[in-house]
Amino acid sequence: MSKRKLNITLFALAVLACWLLAVQSFADSQVRIVRLSAVEGEVKIDRNLGQGYEKAFLNLPITQGVKLRAGHDGRAEVEFEDGSTLRITPGTVVEFPELSLRDSGAKVSSVTLQEGTAYVNFAGAKNDEFTLSFGHEKLALSSSAHLRIQMGDTDATLAVFKGDVKVEGPSGAVEVGRKASATFNLADQDHYTLAKNLEQDPYDSWDKQQEDYHQRYLSNSSYSSNSPYAYGASDLNYYGSYFNAPGYGMMWQPYFAGAGWDPFMNGAWVYYPGFGYTWVSSYPWGWMPYRYGSWNNVPGYGWAWQPGNSWAGWNSLPRVNNPPAGFTAPQPPSGGGNTVLVNRGPVPVVPGASPGRVMIRNGSAGMGIQRGTVRNLAGLSQQAKQEGFATATIRTMPATSMSAPAAAASHGSAASAAKTAAPSRSVSPRMSAPAHSMSVPHSAPRSSPKK
Repeated sequence: MSKRKLNITLFALAVLACWLLAVQSFADSQVRIVRLSAVEGEVKIDRNLGQGYEKAFLNLPITQGVKLRAGHDGRAEVEFEDGSTLRITPGTVVEFPELSLRDSGAKVSSVTLQEGTAYVNFAGAKNDEFTLSFGHEKLALSSSAHLRIQMGDTDATLAVFKGDVKVEGPSGAVEVGRKASATFNLADQDHYTLAKNLEQDPYDSWDKQQEDYHQRYLSNSSYSSNSPYAYGASDLNYYGSYFNAPGYGMMWQPYFAGAGWDPFMNGAWVYYPGFGYTWVSSYPWGWMPYRYGSWNNVPGYGWAWQPGNSWAGWNSLPRVNNPPAGFTAPQPPSGGGNTVLVNRGPVPVVPGASPGRVMIRNGSAGMGIQRGTVRNLAGLSQQAKQEGFATATIRTMPATSMSAPAAAASHGSAASAAKTAAPSRSVSPRMSAPAHSMSVPHSAPRSSPKK
């Protein structure tokens, strides 16, 4: 081969290599991961790995192609980056055909309701696209809206609580305004009828309660992080507080942390093709502190999360700084693809001496406390610090919602799954793990002084 042809060939290979790298970089930049932010009762997930439905945990990442299915007593919530939510009730199946980013940075979210009832509360972030399909109908949201869709065998009903919604289907386009509804005949070319009123559903109160919780704690002044994301922020404000640590800056710490507690006492290692194992926390606040920033062992305070200034990356593996002597950083399993459960924490919440009361142990870090059900966690945390536990009254829940003890007993977390995990020798990524795999090689930190 002549020198000229060799140079041309090398140049072509270099161009091809750069193009492949650019394509890979572009593809990576389009990936979005949102949060399974609440799980109650029986909820299963199909992670689009060819393994079918598996047990769903709280804080599992939701990626493109995933399906969720709520059983006869199951409910779940998915939280998007801007704080938008999707909630499903018993007997509901939803799919996420698209979770991606445009070149402009706009987020594209596509949800398909296959059966059951779903609530959508879209925050209406500028340029973001949110589409919801049911039957042959499709609605695209570009501004703030709150709605409910119910899929029956022969009809589907859209109820709009807030905003204006336009639906496209075989019978043309129809606009449904605030406090109005539209029913589509699925057996007759989706012909629709409009009503200027809303029929209440038993789960409306549950949806409202969850939304009130987010609104109340998302706007809490204690949220002083510079995060561009809203998902998980309300849980941080309810289950913990921010403080300024000398030499570290703004930090966050959960209530009921206790001496000897570390952030990796309860959770699971879950395998995802493309980036391997990622840590999934069982704590009800355990999303943002494990996805961004780092955990630091701060003298005089113990373990606390430091948000930092960079929100560009998404941590699949936890970041740990300044660990105490004797602490071994958590390490993902080597090889295979099984979900490995970790359950080293104390029994978090136990029924109190009288109905409607629970005992919260120090060191539980909020585990087992259903969101919004216990008031004044800060004060109770101080009491638990001094006495080892605190007794709390449970707030009244809507009729369709579980009580706090029941929620703790059936909590959709990796830690609760550890109690019922069935032995398995499969190397495929499953939501059940062998009993002997319930711990990962890392030790608990020694007791550290607390203020």
